[in-house]
Amino acid sequence: MDYHVKKFSELTTKEFFDIVKLRIAVFVVEQHCPYQEVDDVDECAIHTWLQEEADIVGYTRIMDRGETVSFGRVLINPAYRKQGLGNKLLEETLRVIEEKFPNKPIIIGAQAHLSDFYGAFSFEEVSDVYLEDGIPHVQMKK
Repeated sequence: MDYHVKKFSELTTKEFFDIVKLRIAVFVVEQHCPYQEVDDVDECAIHTWLQEEADIVGYTRIMDRGETVSFGRVLINPAYRKQGLGNKLLEETLRVIEEKFPNKPIIIGAQAHLSDFYGAFSFEEVSDVYLEDGIPHVQMKK
């Protein structure tokens, strides 16, 4: 399994198409959440993904916010779930953040039901639960 890290300008058309197709399948279709999935953040984000042959297995995007750094759009392809790949994806994402943005605090908006998952990576809740696109979220910091 390969791990890829690319700026928007480095992505091929096919890579971006495959990423967006999977993000829409998970965040819009699977989660029944109509929202503007492709946004202006894509142009300035660092895109990271696990790939097995032709399949994108997992994906995140990393954003430099100035004083802090964030990541989001965290997903595992439904065909590859329940294999511990979320841990691998997050470990790799955090490694990239430490390389590119050493010692910057990381702040994320996590779906509330995943707070224990992120907690295992030393993230702590720093907000009450709030709704984002109709889904309960919580802000977390590392």
